[in-house]
Amino acid sequence: MSLNDPISDALNNINNAENSAKRTCMLNHSRFLEKVIDLLKKEGYVKQYKVLPKKPVNQIIIYLNGGINKCKSIKPRYSVKKTDFEKFEKSFLISRDVGLLIVSTTDGIMTHKEAKEKNLGGRLIGFVY
Repeated sequence: MSLNDPISDALNNINNAENSAKRTCMLNHSRFLEKVIDLLKKEGYVKQYKVLPKKPVNQIIIYLNGGINKCKSIKPRYSVKKTDFEKFEKSFLISRDVGLLIVSTTDGIMTHKEAKEKNLGGRLIGFVY
């Protein structure tokens, strides 16, 4: 596990755990990652997660429900205007209404659909379907 991009590592670990039909996935904790995992839980891609206090770094254990086909980070972190989401949906998602883009906005981490509704742009973090 590299320390250069923890979000990319985490999304890759989740993707690998789903592909090998594992029920859980253990990751190093960060508040940013926890917000991304919370978004995945809210959208139904993850069953549950818990933060475990461990030394020297807290851990997040994620309980998977088999709902993820692909989960990756987007690099470079493209800046997206509120009118340009369609272009990135075509690039990263398999179909128009299938999956979601994870976006970091001034109002926090949200899906591209929420960002469209709130008329916000931001930076693309990753995608899941």
